[in-house]
Amino acid sequence: MATTSLLPSSAAAFYGRLPTLPPPLTAQAEKSNRLKTTFLEKIVPLLVEEFSYTNIHQVPKIQKVVVNCGIGDAAQNAKGLDAAINDLALITGQRPVKTRARNSVATFKIREGQPLGIAVTLRGNLMYSFLDRLVNLGLPRTRDFQGVTPNSFDGHGNYSIGIRDQSVFPEIRFDAVGKARGMDVCITTTANTDQEAQRLLALMGMPFREGGGGGAAAAGQPRKKKLKAHHFDSKSKGRSRR
Repeated sequence: MATTSLLPSSAAAFYGRLPTLPPPLTAQAEKSNRLKTTFLEKIVPLLVEEFSYTNIHQVPKIQKVVVNCGIGDAAQNAKGLDAAINDLALITGQRPVKTRARNSVATFKIREGQPLGIAVTLRGNLMYSFLDRLVNLGLPRTRDFQGVTPNSFDGHGNYSIGIRDQSVFPEIRFDAVGKARGMDVCITTTANTDQEAQRLLALMGMPFREGGGGGAAAAGQPRKKKLKAHHFDSKSKGRSRR
């Protein structure tokens, strides 16, 4: 990867080991101290020196981490919704809440107040514990993983990442997963720019792809739009069909 983490990886110790029971909250709090201690003792001085902050309170930090999971058949499958809640609670260490529809949409057969997914907001020790396991255990266990994209910043120092399968976390047993579910992770930071936020996450161990520069929006360059079918020459298509 482009940057090296200051936090020693624990993937080698836990790779392939699937515990039958989730670790207690006290153990998660002890693990979170490792990432938090590394941030206070090593990452903060590096950021102050690199960005020339005049006040230590200007150093960006992570405010919260929001994990949400959309469940399309939540209204018809109550057991599946409960199973998704239990799985996300095992992963994050905090019980999620149901997200409901704000408006009714007849096209998608959605009624107002109908549960559509689940979400959980992490702060403090649970937040650091989840980030530690996400960076050192979850992402390396992803199939054909080549790093996360640096273009998912929103321009205000917040980063979002999607995970296709929750079974990459060791808390979820492969034989107990009835249906593969994904989830979205939104990391909110106090950074003013995407460059500062990317540097903060990189020092915490986020494996960004090589050659990423904090996103096109952060560099002041407009993102290239993907060409659709009607942008291509229709004549060339007709020739190829012949």
